[in-house]
Amino acid sequence: MRVLPIRYSSDVEAMTRFYAVLGLTPGPVSRPGGWVEMPADAGMLALHRGDAGRCELAFETDEPLEDVANRLRAAGYAPGPVLDEGFGRSLRVPDPDGVPVQINAYDRELYT
Repeated sequence: MRVLPIRYSSDVEAMTRFYAVLGLTPGPVSRPGGWVEMPADAGMLALHRGDAGRCELAFETDEPLEDVANRLRAAGYAPGPVLDEGFGRSLRVPDPDGVPVQINAYDRELYT
């Protein structure tokens, strides 16, 4: 799994410039321009159009999401259903504090 924080902003373009100055390089952009991937050495920062200042913890996996969900259930956690998304598939599971964590399996052909 790769760490994927999602930073929401009302101005994705300005945030992209800011994080580029910090040293991240813009990567794939969604077709409608609502979000940008900024790969890093240890993961990736995703910039999404949305409520400014909100941040969400997500992970990207190559493992089938059904396997991840089954492992979570076996350990006593309650993941939501695997959902088809515009970027691939995802599932959410509340962490021990009740904060949702998103796990994504990307199909880059869907959005780049």
